[in-house]
Amino acid sequence: MDLKKINAPINTTTIDKNKVDAPTDNIYEAISVISKRATQINSEIKKELLEKLDEFATYNDSLDEVFENKEQIEVSKFYEKLPKPHSLAVQEWLEDKVYYRHTNEASEEV
Repeated sequence: MDLKKINAPINTTTIDKNKVDAPTDNIYEAISVISKRATQINSEIKKELLEKLDEFATYNDSLDEVFENKEQIEVSKFYEKLPKPHSLAVQEWLEDKVYYRHTNEASEEV
């Protein structure tokens, strides 16, 4: 996921309900799919952030010296300014970038 090319809104916006439930014809199903995608996005972002912050980790037991790392602060600020995972998931849903399927229909066909 390329976080620099994201065009999801940072602030709260109003979205037409008909656009959200158009692919499924069921608003509850659409929201369920969006929430699952938001959980996936959140775990991806968290994993990426922890990997980047792990580069700055110091493994000494001394509490005597605490210092600021400007690069670490910049990385943290970048991730704080990103749109929230649910906003990213809604944007992907509206752009038809989310794949979903009904698992119970596949088991009925067999």
